Amino acid sequence: MSLKINELCVNCDVCEPVCPNKAIAQGETIYVIDPALCTECVGHHDEPQCVVVCPVECIDPDPDHPETQTELLAKLRRLSGEAA
Repeated sequence: MSLKINELCVNCDVCEPVCPNKAIAQGETIYVIDPALCTECVGHHDEPQCVVVCPVECIDPDPDHPETQTELLAKLRRLSGEAA
């Protein structure tokens, strides 16, 4: 499933540059994750890098966007232009 940044975000700027899919951007008040781009780093890393670097642990699974590992990998392939 996609990840979501919650209200504990302190805008520390460490999550955005580590996202391999450019899914993280500054929102109106806190950083936000685009669920259409988030693959939880599947295909890039063993763990979501935003979660690894977040100093306040404000990144959670997004219950509005449930996806399996297989679905996340298929999304990565679509994003990178590869055939599924």
